[in-house]
Amino acid sequence: MNKVVETLLERVADWPEEAQAELAQSIVDIETKHFGVYKLGPDERAAVERALEEMRQGKLASDEDVAAVFNRHR
Repeated sequence: MNKVVETLLERVADWPEEAQAELAQSIVDIETKHFGVYKLGPDERAAVERALEEMRQGKLASDEDVAAVFNRHR
C-alpha cells in the first residue's frame, strides 16, 4: 500500500463518524468506477434495445456500404 494512503487511513480513525461515512461512500464510488459493473440508465437501456432490434431486422449497413461512405469522404 502507498505510504500516503497508509498514513491517511491511520488518521481516519480519529475522524467523526459523519466524515468516516463520507470517506466510505467515496471509496465505494471509486471502486465501482474502476472495478464495478456499469449500470445502464433507462435512456441507455432503451437505446441498446432499439439498436438490437434494428440489428435483428437487418437494418444495419453492410461492410461494403460503410466502406463506400468512407471512400466518398476521403
